Amino acid sequence: MPIRIGANPIGWSNDDLQDIGGATPLETCLAEAREAGFVGMELGHKFPREPGALKAALDPFGMACISGWYSAELLTRDADAELRRLRPHLDLLKAMGSTVLVFAETSNAIHGDRSKPLSQRPMMADEDWAEFGRRVTQVAEQTLAEGVRLVYHHHMGTIVESEADIDAFMTATGEAAHLLLDTGHATWGGADPVKLAERYRARISHVHAKDVRKAVMEQARREDWSFLDAILGKGKELGVYTVPGDGMVDYPAVFKALPGYSGWVVVEAEQDPEKAHPLTYAKKGVAHLEQSLKEAGLV
Repeated sequence: MPIRIGANPIGWSNDDLQDIGGATPLETCLAEAREAGFVGMELGHKFPREPGALKAALDPFGMACISGWYSAELLTRDADAELRRLRPHLDLLKAMGSTVLVFAETSNAIHGDRSKPLSQRPMMADEDWAEFGRRVTQVAEQTLAEGVRLVYHHHMGTIVESEADIDAFMTATGEAAHLLLDTGHATWGGADPVKLAERYRARISHVHAKDVRKAVMEQARREDWSFLDAILGKGKELGVYTVPGDGMVDYPAVFKALPGYSGWVVVEAEQDPEKAHPLTYAKKGVAHLEQSLKEAGLV
């Protein structure tokens, strides 16, 4: 599969705070995404969850269904129970021809709670990684047997946030479980996305491309903001995340560290659309990714 550039609708309509961009019709999101140059979309809360209806929504805009976020709770249930909970989502992805499943542990996550600063995010005890990794691997092996690769989304406010967390996760899981490299979450979480790409190249099967506004990140750390306050920005200020080319991430270097990568590169830069016009930013992100991929020799 060649590299294709897609989008997550969170730049148009937020999933954690659904009133942010809540009035924007799905058709507007898809039309603007296509105008910006995207050829696929990840799922969001406004998308139909039945294959026929989903295809009917995407096809007029020439959009592929890339994948969709799944909130796992493997800290509280075993792999068999998780697979039963996952089944409708997995079947939808299979019906749509999606090859990756975006997967994250959320049973004790705080990223959706605006009242909790990121300093209160959950931490995994050293002795618990092995069992968690075993459960993730079991789920990953089953989804892979059905043609869909589990890609784990490290994320601010969850048990897999920092570089040490990512290393522990990759050590605890088997080959079937791959990593979703998110440049924005890596950077804010204190990891270098280039080094992560180099270290785990063989097990990176999906990329989320979001950039980071360094000054906002440093203020959020210093003042211990919640995740949602940081991404939305306080007052009239812009938030911590933005599209590639508008922040501190070195995208040519990231892609140079992923030789031979094929698959999706997805712009997932959640911002308040009232402050950051989605189409304007989407076009900027696509242009920067295209140039970065060329510099890295991947297209």
